[in-house]
Amino acid sequence: MPVPLYTQTVVAFLWDYDRTLIPGNQQAPLFAEYGVDESEFWGEVDGLVDFYDRRGIAISRDSAYLLHILSYVEHGIFDGLTNEKLRMLGAEIEPAPGIPEFLEATRKRVAGDPKYVEEGVTVEHYAVSTGIRHMIEGSVIGPHLDDVWANTFIERPAPPRYRERLDVDDTPHPITHIGYSIDNTTKTRAIFEINKGVNKNPSLDVNARMSRDQRRVPIRNMIYIADGPSDVPCFSIVNERGGKTFGVYTTEPRNNFRNVRELQEQGRIQGMAEADFREGKAAYLWLMDSLEQIADEIVESRGKAFADIPQPPDHI
Repeated sequence: MPVPLYTQTVVAFLWDYDRTLIPGNQQAPLFAEYGVDESEFWGEVDGLVDFYDRRGIAISRDSAYLLHILSYVEHGIFDGLTNEKLRMLGAEIEPAPGIPEFLEATRKRVAGDPKYVEEGVTVEHYAVSTGIRHMIEGSVIGPHLDDVWANTFIERPAPPRYRERLDVDDTPHPITHIGYSIDNTTKTRAIFEINKGVNKNPSLDVNARMSRDQRRVPIRNMIYIADGPSDVPCFSIVNERGGKTFGVYTTEPRNNFRNVRELQEQGRIQGMAEADFREGKAAYLWLMDSLEQIADEIVESRGKAFADIPQPPDHI
């Protein structure tokens, strides 16, 4: 039997970002900075799949907006948009009520209970988003996250034979290419990277064969929180493997509530509430109770594991 790599005492919250940790779309400060009509931009994005399809080119519907941002940069509308500027604009993102305080409250909850402390139970928070990583990291929420899965942009691609050159220019430059890309289907990859500990040990391959006992964060120790049908693949994986799933909604737009309610009626999420994480609110109570349930199960399973160890016979 292989030696266990991890104690499996981490409880992981996996958060969608837009309309979950924040009440709207994270790109709003970008449009405001450049005086771009937000509805016009998203209207253009909605037509991009057909636009490229007529030209014989297939693109991802979920990440089409990234191409359009680059087009706006190229045509001087998002003039001088660098990764650092994206990070600065992220600081203007408004968090959902109770965020980021709730994130720290979960850590304090387990740190303040001796039975959890004794077994080494800890809490981690991850954003898994089709948004922009630099904006998420630059937001007030960024410092409270253990890691972020989101899209990135490259400012200057590495040139041919870059390893032979010492004069590669790394000064700030407007973004030109998509770097890391994540869509609503590939978000599931983040679940398995957290599950296997790839984010903590990059030498591990997410496709490497690992027994359940060898994984850092069992999926049963995960809580996935998101706002809509696009997260169904992630909800399904977490549900199937014993984790907890929670849908949140905002009061605007009105159909956001309906979408989340339909997910609950279909059995795709275990609970739902308004995206208000202040103490005493429904989301706070449901998520904190789920944290305690998972933490109690960890304590119980570790106690059972020690109890199952054979004891030597007493001397007569």
